[in-house]
Amino acid sequence: MTKVTRNYQITVPRDVREMANIKEGDKLVITMEKGEIKMKKFDEDIFKRAFGSWKNAGIKDSVKYVRDIRKEWEHRAKRLGLR
Repeated sequence: MTKVTRNYQITVPRDVREMANIKEGDKLVITMEKGEIKMKKFDEDIFKRAFGSWKNAGIKDSVKYVRDIRKEWEHRAKRLGLR
């Protein structure tokens, strides 16, 4: 069990960190699926390998595409008062 702090931060329990091989500085992806919060370690290698495959998806400038997505998320976070 872990507690959410007033800054909405959590501590990943030691046994979970060890089982998932989570180290300081690692990135985690948190999603909602069927009403449950799911957390996964972000695999940057998979992301980097997939990044080049976007050129075949009709996206001409993948860097611009990612920047646009980030901009949309920033706008959403501000609107929700998260930033």
